[in-house]
Amino acid sequence: MFAEERQQKIAELVAGSGRVSVTLLAERFSITTETVRRDLAALENAGTVRRVHGGAVAADRFSTTEESVTDRAIQRPDQKGRIAAAALALIPRNSPGSVLIDGGTTTEVLADMLARRTMTETADVAGGNELVAITHAVPIAGKLSSVPGIALHILGGRVRGITQVAVGQATVDAAARIRPDIAFVGTNGIHPTFGLSTPDPEEAAVKAAFVHSARRIVVLADSSKLDTETLVQFASLKDLDTLITDSEPGPELAAALEEADVDVVIA
Repeated sequence: MFAEERQQKIAELVAGSGRVSVTLLAERFSITTETVRRDLAALENAGTVRRVHGGAVAADRFSTTEESVTDRAIQRPDQKGRIAAAALALIPRNSPGSVLIDGGTTTEVLADMLARRTMTETADVAGGNELVAITHAVPIAGKLSSVPGIALHILGGRVRGITQVAVGQATVDAAARIRPDIAFVGTNGIHPTFGLSTPDPEEAAVKAAFVHSARRIVVLADSSKLDTETLVQFASLKDLDTLITDSEPGPELAAALEEADVDVVIA
């Protein structure tokens, strides 16, 4: 295969997945890592990709890049559905416990599934078996607000239009005053050394409060978020209990997750 043809295929891989690693490309094209780095340098010079530690990302993908919740909702639906289904299995049926659901498109799918499951079951509301659901996300609150068997609690604050979640000191303070059994948290990036991150400082503060408040932390992240860093860190890998994703993490991230004793679920 000519270098130009190989570089075109690399560019297509980056466009499709958002990120590629040097190791993956070397294995896929049966070439040395040095050749991969030369290809990535050529593509970066052409403005097609941007090199990062261990690989490359799309040229327009920066630490502050953030798509709206509407745009993200239509991306990777199959993967998000599998991740959400695996997360739903962690919530006991007809449970009187409590869950915190962070904002995000995958957590929104989880809320949909939780609402449907709860409505098809006979919830023992009279016996005090309502599930307490806590969220700061407007779309998620809308999905759970009228479901019998679910007692919805909304954390207030200023709503960011791009993500439709409440942020600010009031939200952080409210999160600090609760202790839910399990928190389902979304992230824009999960990295072996930088941990979990998101582009906006106010959202990062709320997510950090969620991570510190719940008894169990479950992160929902499709594979496009793996090995990715965005602007603001809100948790380290050691803060997590479980990661649910749709493909095996790369070697470096997998080793870091194992060292941090994070249970990885591949949905």
